[in-house]
Amino acid sequence: MSPQQDPINPELASSSDEDFDDVDANGWEDIDGDAVPETFVSLFDNETFDTVVAMFEHCKVKYEFDIWKLQRENDLDFMGLVKLVNYVRRSVSQGNTVPDLSKSRYEDDYYLLPAMESDAVLYNLEDILAQSRTTATSKVEELQEQMTALQARFDAYREDVSKYLGDKFEKLGIDVHESSNGEPVDLKSNMKSRVDQQDADYFQSYSGNAIHETMLKDRIRTDAYRDFIYDNKDLFRDKVVLDVIAVDNSHIIDTARDIVKANQLDHKIQCVRGKIEEVQLPVAQVDIIVSEWMGYVLLYESMLDSVIRARDKYLAPGGLMVPSHASLKIGLLADSDLRESHIDFWNDVYGFNMRSMIDRTKEECLIRLVDHDLCGKAETFKVFDLHKVSVQELSFDSDFSIQTDAMCKNLDGFVLWFDIFFARSPSTEKENLEVETAKSRGITSFSTGPDNESTHWQQGICFTEPSNIALNGQPVQGNVTFAKWAKDARGLNIKMQWAVGNSQPLTQSWHID
Repeated sequence: MSPQQDPINPELASSSDEDFDDVDANGWEDIDGDAVPETFVSLFDNETFDTVVAMFEHCKVKYEFDIWKLQRENDLDFMGLVKLVNYVRRSVSQGNTVPDLSKSRYEDDYYLLPAMESDAVLYNLEDILAQSRTTATSKVEELQEQMTALQARFDAYREDVSKYLGDKFEKLGIDVHESSNGEPVDLKSNMKSRVDQQDADYFQSYSGNAIHETMLKDRIRTDAYRDFIYDNKDLFRDKVVLDVIAVDNSHIIDTARDIVKANQLDHKIQCVRGKIEEVQLPVAQVDIIVSEWMGYVLLYESMLDSVIRARDKYLAPGGLMVPSHASLKIGLLADSDLRESHIDFWNDVYGFNMRSMIDRTKEECLIRLVDHDLCGKAETFKVFDLHKVSVQELSFDSDFSIQTDAMCKNLDGFVLWFDIFFARSPSTEKENLEVETAKSRGITSFSTGPDNESTHWQQGICFTEPSNIALNGQPVQGNVTFAKWAKDARGLNIKMQWAVGNSQPLTQSWHID
C-alpha cells in the first residue's frame, strides 16, 4: 500500500514506509502495536489537540458544533457518532464548512467509511458517549426531583378540585375521577396526546419540498395518475372531485394555494387545511375521490384509513375511487450477497465486533431495490377494492404458495411490493387483476415490483433467519399477517409463518417505522 495524503491535513501524511509498519491490508492500524501519543485533528480546521474532548470543545466554541447536544437530540449511539464525524469531515473537505446536521443527512452506512486516514477521533468517541451519559444522568436526577415536587403539588390540587366538584355534583351521582365509560381520565388524555403528537410529526414530514419533489419525479407514479385523468376526461367533466377540492393537513397546503393562484385555477380549485376526518368540505358529496395514499409495502403510514373514511362520508352512490384497486405481492429471495452486506456485515466492521446491531437489523423490513432475480414466480396474496374495503380489513392474514426454481438453494428472505389499478368503473371485479392483463384490457396500472421500472416505494425485504433447509425446487407455503405496529399507529408490523416442502413451519416478524 502506498502512502496516501490526508484529505483534511496533508502535512500529516508521510512518504516513509516506517510509518506504515503497523497498517494492515485494509489500511487500519494495528491497535495492538506500540502505544503512541494520539493527536486529534479538528473537524473544521487543521488545529490539533491532545484529547478528543478538547478538540470537540474547540469545535463547539469556534464553529458552534456541539457534539454533545447533537448526540442527545438525535439519540446517537457509537455508530451514529462515527457517521456524524465522517460526514462532517467529508463536507468540510469539499468546502462546506456549515454542513446540514440533520440526522437524515448522515444515516447512510457509507459514512461508516473513515473520511480521514487513521482518524484517532473515531477510536475515542466512547468518551463523548460517557460524558453524555453522565450529563443525562444528572439531568434525569434533576428532573426526577422536579417531578416529585410537581406531583406533590398536583396531588394537593387534585384533592382540592375533587372536594369542590364532589360537593357540586354529588347529587347528580357523577364520579369526577372517571370518564363516562369508567376509564381513568388521565389515561385517555395521555393516549390521545400520544396519537396527536404522532399525527403532528407525520403531517410535519410532508411540509418540506424534498418529499414532494421525490414523489413528483417518480415518473411511474405521476404518469399513471396523469394518464388516467387525461385519457378519461369524460369521467371528470362537470364532476366534483375530492383532492381537487384539495385537503391536506401539513403546511404544504399554503404553498398549494399559491400554486393554484399562480396558475389562475383558484376559481376551480379550493384548498382546505386539516385532517379529512375533521374538516368540513364546501360540498355534501363528491363524484370522484383521487388520492395517492400508498406507503412502503402499500400500508405503511396508514393513509388508506383516512381515504376510506372520506369515501364513506363524502362519495356519492356509484362514485369512483382513483385508484380503484391495489394488490400486494410476495416473492422469494435467494441472495446471500445482499444478506451478507446488510446483516452479516455487522459481524466484522473494519475489525470491530458490532454483532449487537444484528438483532435490531433482522427485525426491520428493509426498503430497498431488489436487483436480483427472485426464486420462483411471485404471487398476489391480497387485493383491495377501494370502493368496498373497510378500515378493519386493513389488518389481515392471507395464505401464499410459491413453487421455487430448481437452481435456488437457500431462502434468504421474502420480498414484498404492490401493484395499483385505475379502473373506469366501481363495478370492476378485483379477482385476477394483474398489471399485464389489466393494461391489455385498457386499465391504467403500474407495479412497484423488482421486474419493473423502479419507483420511490422500492420493495420491502424481510430477511429470514439462516436455515439448513434447502429449497431444491420445493414449494414454499405460508401465511402473511399485516397489522398496525403497536409502538406507532402509522407503522406496520409483518408476520410470516412458512414451510419449505414438508419441513416444520418457521415463524418470524418484522416492522417498518
